[in-house]
Amino acid sequence: MYFETCINPIFDELLPIPGTTRTNTCSGAGCHDNVAGTGGAFRVVPAAQPVDVTLAANTPAVIRATADMYKNFYSAQGEVDVSTPVQSRLLIKPLVQGVLHGGGLVFSGVSDPHVKLIQYWITHPAPIGQDEFSTASYSMFTPPFDPQNPQSTTAANCNTQ
Repeated sequence: MYFETCINPIFDELLPIPGTTRTNTCSGAGCHDNVAGTGGAFRVVPAAQPVDVTLAANTPAVIRATADMYKNFYSAQGEVDVSTPVQSRLLIKPLVQGVLHGGGLVFSGVSDPHVKLIQYWITHPAPIGQDEFSTASYSMFTPPFDPQNPQSTTAANCNTQ
């Protein structure tokens, strides 16, 4: 839930490139697009559809096997270091902190709202045996996600602290 509501949209968002008048997306074909991207191991399926976790048919096995959103989650998770969150490639590359990023500087600094969302997500991993598509992420929203009212949770509800 948190990833698909708060993190994945960052990859599709038309972001301003600091110091220029240009914009770009992480999921663009020249960057991290899962088909034609040139941006290393991190791959994103552009415009991945949300997963309705309230449907009984969407078991964890089905979600893992079929959902593009899960593919994006899995790829992003591969760029995360939960033991040292600030060293996660999902953060240091777009901030160009001690590592080259072919896309250059994406976020203006550590106070960028996108960075705050990614930091929160990294520092609040799901408990062992659960993942993003389980009830474990419901409390990452204020107010907490209510499966009886799935439309109640929006990006405006994403915790950052």
